[in-house]
Amino acid sequence: IMFKVDRDICIACEQCIKDCPVNDIYLKEGKAHIKNEACIKCGHCIAICPVKAVSTDDYDMSEVIEYKKEDFQIEPERLLNFIKFRRSVRRFKDKEVEKEKIEKIIEAGRFAPTSTNSQDVSYTVLQKELPKIKALTYEILNKKGQYILENMNDNIKHLERYANLWTKMYEAHKLDPKANDRLFLNAPLAIVISAKTPLDGGLASANMELMVDSLGLGTYFNGFFQVAAQDNEELLKLLNIPKEKQLISCLVIGYPNVSYKRTVPREKADITWS
Repeated sequence: IMFKVDRDICIACEQCIKDCPVNDIYLKEGKAHIKNEACIKCGHCIAICPVKAVSTDDYDMSEVIEYKKEDFQIEPERLLNFIKFRRSVRRFKDKEVEKEKIEKIIEAGRFAPTSTNSQDVSYTVLQKELPKIKALTYEILNKKGQYILENMNDNIKHLERYANLWTKMYEAHKLDPKANDRLFLNAPLAIVISAKTPLDGGLASANMELMVDSLGLGTYFNGFFQVAAQDNEELLKLLNIPKEKQLISCLVIGYPNVSYKRTVPREKADITWS
């Protein structure tokens, strides 16, 4: 059994039937009936039923929370201000991030939408292994940089500045790893997000970043780490990323050692009205 309807409770209002995105529910002998043939386990039927007649054995039903306006609603302007105030943090305190906060960050990713409710996002939490991952990342970027500089041509000329930067970062980090950590900035935590589809992983990452901010933490997306890891089997193996998934993002996280006072300006939105 996957999703089921308690026929003693069901009032045949048909709300679940109308809201099912795959048309997997119909009336049977005057009660809603789930065929469980095309079901993608999205839970719309659980969420919309006015009498709590729908349940499932596949998920933990104790996670289901009843809607209360005062607990769920966020004023639009307040939410927009929260989004506008977020910054990419690159200065961190020497302080560990509590496990409860890490779990909340991942929970925010877990409830992001995924295509056909595939829930295909995975999370690799780097703490104890972060120094090892960090050292390997510097080495990989240095090798990439050296290769670019040694094989320079018009096709890769645009990568020259990155190649110089990566080799210099590597040498500086070798001399003093703590003072010259320009990749992970001595943050105590990084979470690597992987997924079968970039959109699913990206949506989870965005949710997680907002949760990071709400917890009083700071983060930035480590793009250079993605460059190092995307085609390096050794690093991907250490991260335990399944072969059918791809690395989507790396959130470097810690307690910010900086305090911002205001939002910043942005270019006007590029909008096409049609």
